Amino acid sequence: MKNIPISAKIGLFFTSLYFFMAIFAPWIAPYGMAEVVGDVWEPSSGKFLLGTDSIGRDLLSRMIYGGRTTIFIAVMGTILSFTTGAILGFIAAVSGGWVDQLLSRFVDLIMAIPSLIFALVVLSVMPVTIPVLILVMGLLDSTRVFRLARAVAVDIEVMDYVEAARLRGEKLAWIIFREILPNALSPLVAEMGLRFIFMVLFVSTLSFLGLGVQPPQADWGGIVKENKEGIIYGVSAALMPAVAIATLAISVNLVADWVLNRTTSLKGGRG
Repeated sequence: MKNIPISAKIGLFFTSLYFFMAIFAPWIAPYGMAEVVGDVWEPSSGKFLLGTDSIGRDLLSRMIYGGRTTIFIAVMGTILSFTTGAILGFIAAVSGGWVDQLLSRFVDLIMAIPSLIFALVVLSVMPVTIPVLILVMGLLDSTRVFRLARAVAVDIEVMDYVEAARLRGEKLAWIIFREILPNALSPLVAEMGLRFIFMVLFVSTLSFLGLGVQPPQADWGGIVKENKEGIIYGVSAALMPAVAIATLAISVNLVADWVLNRTTSLKGGRG
């Protein structure tokens, strides 16, 4: 930990800051999430550090609560996508045969449809709630994780220690969780950072299009939508969440790169 590169330290700082603000949003935000406290698009001041939004709510408070919602949905969607995609990918690689073909062709079918269009179609006929958003986003994104997990597991599955586990009579679950998963963590950890950022962008895009987080709840994409007309008048309220999304994306990627390099070097040292 003493040799953390400066880029990873910056990434850890901003990532930790965003997660800290998301967890403690009710105690940090100066006003309520939907509380109207001033005039429309007031400039930054001592009372409103980031000004107000399109209907007079404190923009800083909306940003903090919006970050909480965005990060929560992204984290839960990432967990769901990796739990589903990685396990099915490992099962396909280890089982082979018709199981592998059935799962792989089904994933190819889902991936042939653009994720955003698929999500828009599904959400247009379902109630748009946070659990539904997490379920739709996580299952759609699990196809990408499936492809990566299967590709990694196919290479590991032919190793001698996996064959030795088979000869010992170990079950499928043992081979997946005790033999394959520990050796597949390095690429999966790096991909997890990218998938998390994809989730942040995905839910922000859905909210901007009106099929994501619904008012009066706040998320960064929704804040951009609410204040986009202000750009015409030189109001920067719509740019604040865009800056937050970009900062979070860069920070998480810096941390993921460091974790990938560290796990790779540890594996090489043990070898």
